[in-house]
Amino acid sequence: MGKIENIVKDHYSVGNLDENILVGLAKTGKDIDNLTIDDLSVVDEFHIGGRKATEHALEKLALKGDEHVLDVGCGIGGAARTMATLTGCRVSGIDLTPEYVEVARQLTLLTRLEEKVDFQAASALSMPFDDAAFDAVITIHVAMNIEDRAGLYKECARVMKPGARLCIYDVMKKNDGPFAFPVPWAAAPESSHLRTPEEVGMFLQKAGFEVLEVEDRTEFAFDYFKARLAAASGEPSPLGPHIIMGPTAPEKFRNISKNMENGLIAPVVILAQRL
Repeated sequence: MGKIENIVKDHYSVGNLDENILVGLAKTGKDIDNLTIDDLSVVDEFHIGGRKATEHALEKLALKGDEHVLDVGCGIGGAARTMATLTGCRVSGIDLTPEYVEVARQLTLLTRLEEKVDFQAASALSMPFDDAAFDAVITIHVAMNIEDRAGLYKECARVMKPGARLCIYDVMKKNDGPFAFPVPWAAAPESSHLRTPEEVGMFLQKAGFEVLEVEDRTEFAFDYFKARLAAASGEPSPLGPHIIMGPTAPEKFRNISKNMENGLIAPVVILAQRL
């Protein structure tokens, strides 16, 4: 594993994550023996927009229910479990952070989805799958940490069947300017590798994709951060993104909102099809 990958892995590793989530669930009155994806959504879908953003991405993929979908950079598995529950698809997830993968497996067992969803620790630049193994691929807030975009999208193309769809939901660069750190994906510039939607489109085309759609989700994100910052202003909830992002969660939310307000970044959905 390279230096940057180690920095990224360490950035996302928080320690005792499984225990903290279980404690939070208990404090909010959730029944651990009858856990649902709705019980977990506030903590396990911690990308911009949460569950609504996951559902929006799923609409782009237009899944029928019999597909095998790959979630690249799956985190603790929230989006994968949502996909399996809402569509009936089989979903495999990979993530660079072993702690996330272990927690993803535990939460999948608790939601009784282990026959539909599986996870393993792996790099998005070297996936442990055969060629043309998947009917669709999704990546949610992943590529911001990956400098080798050509390698990432080439590897995605390798594991996808011809005609399969790729849905990307990432924070992307809009303009240059003073950038406020920390943000949810990076504490410092060395592990933040933002690209413009135009650059991402070029990488995708070179990797063997046709870009079908590019959608700026800035206004959607502003509404989300307004709600998150309001929730973070008082006593922290027993269950929420702060469990994963740690005590700097409010600062990270403020900084990403500030960077958006300054026109430096935007959350963008890109839909592409493997040729």
